[in-house]
This record gives sequence, C-alpha cells and structure tokens, in this order.
Amino acid sequence: MAEELEGCSVSCKLSLDDLQAVCRRERLHCKQLRVNKHNIDDYEVEYLCDYKKSKEQESYLVKWKGYPESSNTWEPRKNLKCRKLMTQFHEDMEHELRQKKRRTTCPKRLDKDVAWTLVQKAKLRKRLQCWEADLNKTRNHPGRIFVLNEVDLDGPPRDFTYITNYKVGEGIVLNEMAVGCECKDCFSDPVGGCCPGASLHRLAYTDKGQVRVRAGEPIYECNARCSCGPDCSNRLVQKGIQFDLCIFKTGNGRGWGVRALQHIKKNTFVMEYVGEIITSDEAEKRGHLYDRQGATYLFDLDYVEDVYTVDAANHGNISHFVNHSCNPNLQVYNVFIDNLDERLPRIALFSTRSIRAGEELTFDYKMQIDPVDAESTRMDSNFSLAGLPSSPKKRIRVECRCGSDTCRKYLF
Repeated sequence: MAEELEGCSVSCKLSLDDLQAVCRRERLHCKQLRVNKHNIDDYEVEYLCDYKKSKEQESYLVKWKGYPESSNTWEPRKNLKCRKLMTQFHEDMEHELRQKKRRTTCPKRLDKDVAWTLVQKAKLRKRLQCWEADLNKTRNHPGRIFVLNEVDLDGPPRDFTYITNYKVGEGIVLNEMAVGCECKDCFSDPVGGCCPGASLHRLAYTDKGQVRVRAGEPIYECNARCSCGPDCSNRLVQKGIQFDLCIFKTGNGRGWGVRALQHIKKNTFVMEYVGEIITSDEAEKRGHLYDRQGATYLFDLDYVEDVYTVDAANHGNISHFVNHSCNPNLQVYNVFIDNLDERLPRIALFSTRSIRAGEELTFDYKMQIDPVDAESTRMDSNFSLAGLPSSPKKRIRVECRCGSDTCRKYLF
C-alpha cells in the first residue's frame, strides 16, 4: 500500500500510521504527519500477544504498531486504552481455553500454545482487515464488503484478483453492439417496447425494481446509447451490488461463503457472476485441472451456443465465494446491456425469496430451468458450473454439504 504526503510527488510504501511510528521511534517532529512534542510519546497498540495475572495487577504483552516484535513489552492493564482490542483478546482467549478444555476464567499465566494461537489470530485479523480494505477500494458499487474468519487461521485466498467487470481472455475481442432507446420514461411510456422490445421481449422489472420475468427469459436493460437517464427503472444490474455483504469462513468444510448483512426482498438483484471470459476449448483444458483440485469456477455462457465460458478462479468478484445449495436463495438470469451479442450475456443473480440479514447466499451449481420456458427463449436448460464431463459416470463425485432438506447428496 502506497501513501503520498501533501506536496510530495514520491509514493511511499509505508502507510501514514507506519510513518508516524517511524517519527516517534526516531524522535522526529513532523507537521504533515501530525507528530509533535505533545504526542511524540503516544504509542498505538497493534495487538495483544499474551496475558498474566498477579495479586497486584493484570498485565498484557503488547505488540506496538510500527515496531518489530522484539520491541514488545509487558504493560499493566491500567496503562492500556485499547478497550476494543482487549475485549477481542479476551474473547479469543476464552474460546481457545474452551477448545482445549481448560478453565475459562483468567489464568495466572497462559500456556505457550494458547499464546501462540492468540498471536496468530491477531495477525490473521490484521491481514483480513487489509484485504477487506483492498476489496472496498476496488469495488464500484454502493454495497460494502466485510470479511470474517472465526473458524481457522486461513487468510485471504492466494492468486485471486478482485475485479468488477468481465476480464477478456487471450484471443477474444468484444464488440459492443448495443442500440439505444428513445424513451423519456421507459416504464410508463416505453417507445417501441424500449430496449427489451427491440429484441421482442418485455420489460423485466416492476416499478419497485424487482424482476418479474421467469427464469430463462433474458433481461434487456437500457444502456449508454439510450435517451433515458441514470435513474431509469430499466437500469438495475448495471448499478451493481446495493447491499452490504460479508465473506466469511464456513464451519462445515465448505471454505469461504457469503452472507447478507441486510434484509433482501424477493426477486431483488443481488450480484453478478464476474470472471475471465475464455473460449470453451480453453475451459475444457482448465476444467480438467480444476477437477483434480476438487473445485471449479467455470460458468458456461450458453444462452444460444456454447462458445464462451466465465472463469472466476483467479479473477472474479464476491460471487467467487458464493457456495452451492440444493435449495438456493439466488437464481441465475442472462442480462444484456451495452453488448447485445447473445453469446456474451452478463450473469446476474436475483433472490428467489426474502433473505434475512445474516443468512448465507447460495445458488444451485446444477440449476435447471423450466424446459418449456427455456425452449421459448432459446435458453440452454443447464446452468451448471462447467468444466466437468457431462456424464456422472465419467467424473469424480463431489459430496454436497449444503445441509438443506432437499439435498441431492452430491454436487456433481
């Protein structure tokens, strides 16, 4: 992370907090960093490492922000003003003591293995906070992203880059072919059926912004060439995620998942499935590799023909972390906005029912569309994550852990 000071054109790889710590360590005053004679002896606690208790007082081993671990010091509780960090430390400590079946009341001294685990948790929390900050700097939508891992010591995924739009793979050229509408009010007075009408379809949304067409029917939104403005009721998916969401570590071996932090009404747009667009031939190659790894993020764009695939393994958005369920609360729709090439729809996920705050978001990796509806709109009835042979006899069976009453027991 690079920071720039006012009047300085050279980026520094240290954060402003770290620069302030350097000033205090070297006893330097800096007006821009707001380090002066009145606060030069103020030090910030980065995290707490250990605990001990005597008759006279409680003490904590402190890791100071901007200083190496060799500078850690034991401090009496009265000297510390980090109430939030202290509360978190005690919660972690009690959890570890319960896990190891030891007394949860504050001991006189922590065992080394317990103290080590508490330090690792504190370091993990810092890494996840940095990742969360990076995700929120990258996002281009109102909905905030939070990250939480209270299960193990796994940090942010490696080799994963957060993106907000399709990344075009090697050898693929996208040509925008959108035609704009001439409506003044697309909902109450659509000219020629607005953008959907140009493709012989109907407006997909109600006046309250909820999808009203059946799964399998395409959605045509207004685009950059339209006469209507940004507040048009036919611009929904393009506005991005509107809800706060949390990437969290599941406790039953399903890896990371995503939960809603706000109530989401039925038939509401939640997120897009974003990744790298590759050819079906390349997807076949990658699919065999992902199959051996026991996971796949390949999604066929097979609205009219199986030419392209979205691969969200290394480049994707928050949908990368959404788990499968045999009884999901999200449904897939094909959406066309600035590109009317039917081989390249955008993949949008809408809620199938009311979703409460705190509930995990899921969609069916083997989602099937009504065959009658699919035929009428030329929709391929298989929305499965691709990359595995179509015959169950030819592929490794992956156990499903969704836990729903209607669980099919196997993912593939």
